[in-house]
Amino acid sequence: MASFARKASAGIAPDRHHPHTLSTLDFQGASSAAAAKAMKTELSRLAAQIKSEEERKFFQQEMDGFYMLFTRFMDEKAKGAKLDWDKIQSPSPEQIVPYGTLSESTSSEELNKLAVLKLNGGLGTTMGCVGPKSAIEVRDGMTFLDLSVRQIEYLNKKHDVNVPFILMNSFNTDEETRRIVQKYASHNISITTFNQSRHPRINKESLLPVPRTPDSPIEQWYPPGHGDLYEALYNSNLLDKLLADGKEYLFVSNVDNLGATVDLNILHHMVESDAEFLMEVTDKTKADIKGGTLVDYNGHIRLLEIAQVPGEHVEDFKSIKKFKIFNTNNLWINLRAVKRVLEEEAMDLEIIVNNKTTDSGEKVIQLETAVGAGIKHFKNAHGVNVPRTRFLPVKSTSDLFLVTSNLYSLVHGELAVNPKRMFNTVPLIKLGDHFKKVSHFLSRFKTIPHILELDHLTVTGDVTFGSHVELRGTVIIVANHGERIDIPSGAILENKVVTGCLRILDH
Repeated sequence: MASFARKASAGIAPDRHHPHTLSTLDFQGASSAAAAKAMKTELSRLAAQIKSEEERKFFQQEMDGFYMLFTRFMDEKAKGAKLDWDKIQSPSPEQIVPYGTLSESTSSEELNKLAVLKLNGGLGTTMGCVGPKSAIEVRDGMTFLDLSVRQIEYLNKKHDVNVPFILMNSFNTDEETRRIVQKYASHNISITTFNQSRHPRINKESLLPVPRTPDSPIEQWYPPGHGDLYEALYNSNLLDKLLADGKEYLFVSNVDNLGATVDLNILHHMVESDAEFLMEVTDKTKADIKGGTLVDYNGHIRLLEIAQVPGEHVEDFKSIKKFKIFNTNNLWINLRAVKRVLEEEAMDLEIIVNNKTTDSGEKVIQLETAVGAGIKHFKNAHGVNVPRTRFLPVKSTSDLFLVTSNLYSLVHGELAVNPKRMFNTVPLIKLGDHFKKVSHFLSRFKTIPHILELDHLTVTGDVTFGSHVELRGTVIIVANHGERIDIPSGAILENKVVTGCLRILDH
């Protein structure tokens, strides 16, 4: 129960008016109505088990948000609501502004109105790490969080401003993150953490919540995607606090995107164009075919995610010809507009249905939303087509290989492309399963190879690299089952395919 107590004591006014009331919902279809009624009964039963009135009101507030999502999901299911693919067009030139056309800005005036938020809800499990992903070391002994803090600290010092740094955690990352950020107490930076909502997983057969008690095991709950940002900011009172502190703009990005730094030109463009929402997009390559894209739908700008695309149109969606850009999830949002939208209308974000099977074999549904889908609710909202350097995510050890290499150098917490790199593109890296976990990855390189002239690297099987190896052009290294390849120290491989077995042992 500690989690409720913590949230309730975080300055949340339990009796505060919430704009969404359940009575406003109108159901269609008898089965939908029955499922909604049964869900409502179960949620009320869960809430009734909480003794403290303050904790109970906060829990109910979270469950109201979940219930709104669930009833919309049931409603859409009953109506068979589907995307009309014929109405989807590539965005018009006015809807996507090229970064190169933005006017240069050196003024720090607008920084006084900015806050920076990192989405910090994810764990490092896919890379074989325990705890928040933001705590993984990525460069020179520094973690994602260290780099972000260093960037904001330098920004504040350079421009003599106080841009606050905010982390939106999930229940998976909150406790550990709050422990970690204590080490920045002596730094010139104001750090705030808050939690996104905690929703109950839904049993696919019964359409009822999996948890039977409010403190059921953690795996019976889920964070409902980063689209929850708007409600969570509002419910935690952080939105009002930021506005009271004179902050009008929020720069949001994924904590694992090392290219997402504060850009004065984009901030100035937002102010100048009176846009309430900007989404940074960048040109799609073959590595980005699954990324969400901006589209024109019935004359309005919308975010389209692959999960929303009907099966027969998935290949169209992946096409680089029709959809040339994708969403980096670097977003610039007007905070006054967020307050207005939440208080005047429901945030009607497209629902992403995430089907899962638990360890015990139970089939469950998670209803999630994406923060970028909010673009349709804001005035003058548009995309800015930014250079690829603003999208440097570390989702795998293949990405880690790039950011730890000599392709980049570290300047005040920011990764800068090595000026000696001759090409504008980033090499394509594919490391096999032997490199999947960070610990395995680190054990297989004495030092990260030099890759300034590399185009493409594929490594599969049991392969190790000595120190000061240089890779150029296209290099493919394949150790078949039962074989091992040791690339010797100082080796230079240019446009080579290496197969078979090569052992190099220390004498």
